[in-house]
Amino acid sequence: MLRPVIVGLDGSPESLAAAHWAAREAILRGLPLHLVNAWFWQPHDVPDAQDTEAHKHWSTRHLREARADLTARHPLLPVTTEQVSDLAAPALLDRAAQAELLVLGSRGHSAVAGFLLGSVGMQVLAHAQSPVVMVRADQPATADRTGDEVVVALQGLGAPAAPLLEFAFAAAAARGATLRAVHAWSLPPAYGYDAAVLRTADEDGGVASRQERALADALRPWREKFPQVPVAEQAEQGYAGEVVLRAAARAGLAVVGRRVHRPALGMRIGPVTHAVLHHVPAPVAVVPHD
Repeated sequence: MLRPVIVGLDGSPESLAAAHWAAREAILRGLPLHLVNAWFWQPHDVPDAQDTEAHKHWSTRHLREARADLTARHPLLPVTTEQVSDLAAPALLDRAAQAELLVLGSRGHSAVAGFLLGSVGMQVLAHAQSPVVMVRADQPATADRTGDEVVVALQGLGAPAAPLLEFAFAAAAARGATLRAVHAWSLPPAYGYDAAVLRTADEDGGVASRQERALADALRPWREKFPQVPVAEQAEQGYAGEVVLRAAARAGLAVVGRRVHRPALGMRIGPVTHAVLHHVPAPVAVVPHD
């Protein structure tokens, strides 16, 4: 059974942009699309049955209109809808476990947009078991950026990078796009900050060359698995956030990671992921990994 692309809808421009992006992504991947709206009504005072029924009716109408719009644009795409009488974050996290990816709306340069509540987007990003894609509200419904680069940020080059690379290579293959793999690195303290040590005359070629070879080694099995994907390798000295933001400034999709086994200190997603979510104009995929 195919795992769907799931979208969280709340009636906002951000969530509608997310739905249109998700529809195109589902078509590229040959997957069904599933629209979810959590209509749980939680006023500050005692709930009124009439208000609850009105909110449920609004949810039903919004899902119906969104589905009609998407099927009109993409007649061959299977689109299903679901109303959930639950708080948004747990509802979305539960469904994300059975999804190929979950798509939500983002306000981009401000805080990540919530799904009903401002904190929901961050809760989902911090705890989802599947990749979560955040889409800006200014992504046009008719936008077609499938040929643009897919940029993946690799903070480590060992086994934890595998989920990011698998997602990024598959996304590039579906789009017919180049994959740009970006690895930012810093000099060990013993070297100081003299750039002259970056390339030495020894056989190894210095620190920069070793970083380039390590990136090439990490990419090699994925190049073999996806031979149709052109790959640009970028190993660059500098602060990871700055390097990745420059590389992803004109990307069609940015892919970043989130560590699953991070200590339970709130809803942290990592500084590089946080920067990319807030400042990259393209949709951003956050992929959980060990």
